[in-house]
Amino acid sequence: MNLSLKNSLYTAFLIALLAFISTSQSDAHEHASSGSVAIAIHGGAGTITRAQLSDEQEEAYRKAIDKALELGYEKLKNGDDGLDAIEAAIIYLEDSPLFNAGVGAVYTFDGTHELDASIMRGDTLEAGAVSSLTNVKNPIKAARLVMEKSVHVMLSGEGAQRFSQQNGLTRVDNGIFNTPRRYESLKRAKQRIKESEESANANEGLETPVTSDLYATNTQDDYKFGTVGVVVLDANGNISAGTSTGGMTAKRYGRVGDSPIIGAGTYADNASCAVSATGHGEYFIRYNVAADICARMKYQGLSLKEAADTVINQVLKNAGGDGGVIAIDAKGNIAMPFNTEGMYRGSIDTQGNKTVLIYKE
Repeated sequence: MNLSLKNSLYTAFLIALLAFISTSQSDAHEHASSGSVAIAIHGGAGTITRAQLSDEQEEAYRKAIDKALELGYEKLKNGDDGLDAIEAAIIYLEDSPLFNAGVGAVYTFDGTHELDASIMRGDTLEAGAVSSLTNVKNPIKAARLVMEKSVHVMLSGEGAQRFSQQNGLTRVDNGIFNTPRRYESLKRAKQRIKESEESANANEGLETPVTSDLYATNTQDDYKFGTVGVVVLDANGNISAGTSTGGMTAKRYGRVGDSPIIGAGTYADNASCAVSATGHGEYFIRYNVAADICARMKYQGLSLKEAADTVINQVLKNAGGDGGVIAIDAKGNIAMPFNTEGMYRGSIDTQGNKTVLIYKE
């Protein structure tokens, strides 16, 4: 082998070695920066306009979303598991009378409160959900207990409550969820139901009352809206989602919406995204909204924004379903689409930039 060829081979070797070292350093830097965290929160979607909210009310909602964001974000920055961040943020929202979850939950037709919640982690696909709780102060805690302390995914009613209490949650009186605002909404809803049923019975000559379709159209009372939810990317690179709600005003017969249904109101998978939904639950169940968004990313190669927009503003809207979602992927991208007039929402991205919004921008 002549000297010129040896020099060429040696030069090529050095170039390859330097490229390998550069790539390794880049990979190491990328891994080191993988501790980035992000969070998004919603407080319900619906007929939310500037004409409906006073300046004081708007400020109260913005402050509540901001506070919940900070509580969750602090957990994430401390390196806590994403579920801890979700629980901290949702508990704050459940304890606020501003939102339809926990304190401030809407009333059933019979004048009580029935609460639903769910939580899911994207690394293992473990999930927990509860429905129709009447004496658990923070349903999101019960949902997490189901995931971590039972072999089941979903528990309901009295059984869910017994399980929660056996695992440390204190039984509370259903009256702690009462608020004057929600009670006034119940009275208006029941009056509307009564008028609708009387009209239907008169027209059809029926002796047995029919059930009014209270939720068929939007109204200023937002009978069918109101949920809180959180999605996060934690420092370990895992994404998770949680949702909690009081359901629909004047709901009957033990009705359960999408919030505790894994795949409909909540879903998380590290391979695609984490989603929490809010809106007309029957449609979110029928169209498997949360899981559909993730599936479009996973199998069609769509971006988070494309997948979420397609499902909310095309599929759901075309079917007559109202509402929105918050969603996050493993890179920390955030999407918060909705097809209603407004959605209480906020986020802190991987760069630490905070956004708190209510109306369409």
